[in-house]
Amino acid sequence: MDLSFLKNLCEIIHDRKLHPSEGSYTAKLFEGGNNKIIKKLGEENAEFIQAFLVQSKDRIISEAADYLYHLIVALEFKDISFQSVIDELEKRHK
Repeated sequence: MDLSFLKNLCEIIHDRKLHPSEGSYTAKLFEGGNNKIIKKLGEENAEFIQAFLVQSKDRIISEAADYLYHLIVALEFKDISFQSVIDELEKRHK
């Protein structure tokens, strides 16, 4: 499994935090702070759950991608790299 895109996505999110660009959705999330980020993460979680329970596989995949993106943004806002989460999972499963 090639996860290089995910690494690139994390780098883009980190860059948007450090160098916000006008019109960037990611930069707007960071600008909104804790409340905006956690509200959006909660919305995406609810949408994933709904898709999981009653929608198609394609919709579940789409909502999972949305949730994962917003989770990475939330972690980055708190200065936690997604890599640190991967490292924790690896540590738990060695």
